[in-house]
Amino acid sequence: MKAVTSLQSSQRRNVAKMLLVAGIASIGCMFSANAADVYPSKPITLVVPYPAGGANDMLGRLIGQKMSEGLKQQIIIDNRPGAGTLIGATVVAKAPADGYTLLVGGFASNSVSPLLFKAEYDPIKDFEPIGMFGTAPTVLITYPNSPYKTIKDVVDAAKKKPGEVMYGSSGNGSPLHMSGEMFTSQAGVNMTHVPYKGGSAHILDLIGGRLDVIFDTSTNSTPLIKGGKVRPIAVSGPSRLPDFPNVPTFAESGYPNFAVNGWYALYAPAKTPKDITNRLSAELQKVLKMPDVIEKLRGVGVTPGTGEAPELAKYAPSELEKYRKLIKDANIKAD
Repeated sequence: MKAVTSLQSSQRRNVAKMLLVAGIASIGCMFSANAADVYPSKPITLVVPYPAGGANDMLGRLIGQKMSEGLKQQIIIDNRPGAGTLIGATVVAKAPADGYTLLVGGFASNSVSPLLFKAEYDPIKDFEPIGMFGTAPTVLITYPNSPYKTIKDVVDAAKKKPGEVMYGSSGNGSPLHMSGEMFTSQAGVNMTHVPYKGGSAHILDLIGGRLDVIFDTSTNSTPLIKGGKVRPIAVSGPSRLPDFPNVPTFAESGYPNFAVNGWYALYAPAKTPKDITNRLSAELQKVLKMPDVIEKLRGVGVTPGTGEAPELAKYAPSELEKYRKLIKDANIKAD
């Protein structure tokens, strides 16, 4: 009888232990879930490594505002321009990996600038990809009464008078400069690059006929084209822009390998917890499906992205290597 009682007592103790362990595990899971649900519990800072008023700033504010609604927390835009976007990107790379400091990254901060300037961060390893929110093709533009109607016209002129056809850019290492270098290499022509110190001076000189062409981003050139201030000659990308169906692609004009695009993405510091980056990516994906957001992006020549982290994780390294090769082959130097 005592043996039976002892066995029952032992069984009760084992059951009690199992219930205690299960209870602790359950509490742990609840704590983990609650911790994930708590984010974000305070305002998020979205660093834009450009001055206020430009395309990157506008896109950052649009995405930030819409994501703040879904996250139910304020997203504060922090403009940190300078050093070819390195200043702003460095701020985010060195910020705590808690999801409260994010970066509007892309072409300059995560591919070209770290190759041209001394960066204090690795453009791939020091960031967690959240998602791409758009790409902007290159548009070759000229002034309204320019003699250049097609790419062939530009190439023929450059071959006839090497070095006399001038293309302007917003500075060495800009998408405009990279586009010009890639095109002259593929076309086998000598065109003179005229770099400007940012701003809109290069556009004003083009409109005034003091420059021949500019390989501009669609975000900048779209309103100029719609306003009749410049004339488009060709657009990069796999298809024509919906707003300009009569403008051929570079591929249609004989340059299928020409591919320089501005791109815009959201990043967090490296080692940010996956539950946080997943939450941010999910919100970004929702935003990019909103009709008004799609309309605004396309209105400035931006093709909306998916907002999915794997897309960005694959795209960014390929861009970095593409420009690493171009910079080396063309011997491009920083200003």
